[in-house]
Amino acid sequence: MNHDPLPFTRPTLDEETIANVSDVLRSGWLASGPKVQQFEAALSEYLGGRPVRTMTSATAALEIALFAAKIGPGDEVITTPMSWCATANVIVRLGAIPVFVDIDLDSRNLLLDQVEAKIGQRTRAIMPVHFCGLPVDLDALYALAQRHGLRVIEDAAHAIGSAWGGRRVGSVGDLVCFSFHPNKNMTTGEGGAIVVTSPEEIERIEAYRFNGVVKPAPGELDVLFPGMKANMSDIQASIGLAQLARLDGFNVRRRALADRYYQLWRKSRPLAATARGDDGHSWHMFAPLLPLDSAGMSRKEFIGKMADRGISVGIHYPAIHLLTAYRQRGGRDGQFPNAERVGRETLTLPLFPTMHDSDVDRVVDAVNEILGR
Repeated sequence: MNHDPLPFTRPTLDEETIANVSDVLRSGWLASGPKVQQFEAALSEYLGGRPVRTMTSATAALEIALFAAKIGPGDEVITTPMSWCATANVIVRLGAIPVFVDIDLDSRNLLLDQVEAKIGQRTRAIMPVHFCGLPVDLDALYALAQRHGLRVIEDAAHAIGSAWGGRRVGSVGDLVCFSFHPNKNMTTGEGGAIVVTSPEEIERIEAYRFNGVVKPAPGELDVLFPGMKANMSDIQASIGLAQLARLDGFNVRRRALADRYYQLWRKSRPLAATARGDDGHSWHMFAPLLPLDSAGMSRKEFIGKMADRGISVGIHYPAIHLLTAYRQRGGRDGQFPNAERVGRETLTLPLFPTMHDSDVDRVVDAVNEILGR
């Protein structure tokens, strides 16, 4: 039996990328400089020419996007309870109120018909998450936002390279935020980006990511508001340039690996798999559910049995409204049944571009053996 460690994800870095980082280190320019400008230009080209500004993380990108949209104290932002906690945290940090709406059990994306029912006088924006790289129905989302005069901040942390209707996520729409964390489809080590809509918002974003500082003229400096320190470094950008050049290939391989999971479980699926998109689904994660009523074991026990076989399994994610910080804000069991079920049963199985088909076979065999299928 193969017990070599198999993580649930791993970044794909080559020697050229490592050499590029060495070149930056030798250059002496380590903070935001020419590599950041090149990376932002390359991202803009990839996204159809829309302006892009990079950040130290997707969390920073989301918070700054909300600030750029002038979301503040007392405003409501409709979002999902099924995401990494940062999606809601950034809303709270600006003094606004996250209003949760349940998700579709298959796609894990916001139920847009329920979004409309939650729109009130204080609603200012909708923040969907393209879960596992499967885009929300962007046509329906933006039609809904337009009817009610709302901003849209797309949490596209999972979705760099994804597409809806043949259009890349971020190439159209309002404010769109990406993540380049090491577990994402491309990485800069840590990092993120915002696709921007207007020149005014570009100015607000550029100032906010650098302490609120503006420099009206040589030798002059002012601070317009207490911003963050969230500008990307040239070290990160040099990694991003190499990763972006390979992104489409990474995503092709991810789709092939996901297809193999489905093929091997074609006749008998012991796990409840997520919805499958078309070629626009970038497959950031493969995150089926462990049906606890028939598994004969807890999720913790299942993960332990997989670990005994050298296979790492993640959990993405617990439902946000049941975390302590959000229970203190009124979150309780039973509010969002689909998100809560996902939170209880979700598993993240290995999926990353350098996996072999035989690695998928190994995972499937292990799951089948553990569950007696």
